[in-house]
Amino acid sequence: MGPKSKTLALLKKQVKTTNHGKAAHTRRQRGYHWEDTLVKRFNSVENWNGFRLGSPSTALPDILAVNTLKSTIFAIEAKSGTTMSLLVPADQIERCLKWVNIFDIYKKRNVILAFKFLSKKRIGLGSYESRELREFYKQWDTSIPITNCSCNYEGKVFAQINGKRKEIKLADYHMPFKTKFRKGA
Repeated sequence: MGPKSKTLALLKKQVKTTNHGKAAHTRRQRGYHWEDTLVKRFNSVENWNGFRLGSPSTALPDILAVNTLKSTIFAIEAKSGTTMSLLVPADQIERCLKWVNIFDIYKKRNVILAFKFLSKKRIGLGSYESRELREFYKQWDTSIPITNCSCNYEGKVFAQINGKRKEIKLADYHMPFKTKFRKGA
């Protein structure tokens, strides 16, 4: 090995690299699995049908769930992660509201924000610690102006307006299937 190769090898050892592509893939996979789980749960309940609608670039909600006997439709935005807070951008809430309003034949039309806090908490780059798995299902309140919002590990929801957090009260929604539901704070 020549001097140039040794120098290059030392530089590679000294430079800490991160694989952002791999991290993004992992996040997308977590999201897909959470959406898939929710669809399977809806489809396991009599008279309910759940549909995963595709990627975020399609301007569709993550999931549509319908029960024609109860004249009910849900547009669901599903978030999953290892952090202490999960964010829902305002545009995703807005598109869910547009979709449920299109289906005005249904008497009950709700936007549900489905949060899953995984049983491992990220504490650093590639470092995790164990915690309780938690799921929260929050019904969007149409009287609240549409804004970016986040749910924390305790189940509290916060609006993010002009860079400031303000707690908003969104009702817990009890899903028609068995969940790992924890009552919000």
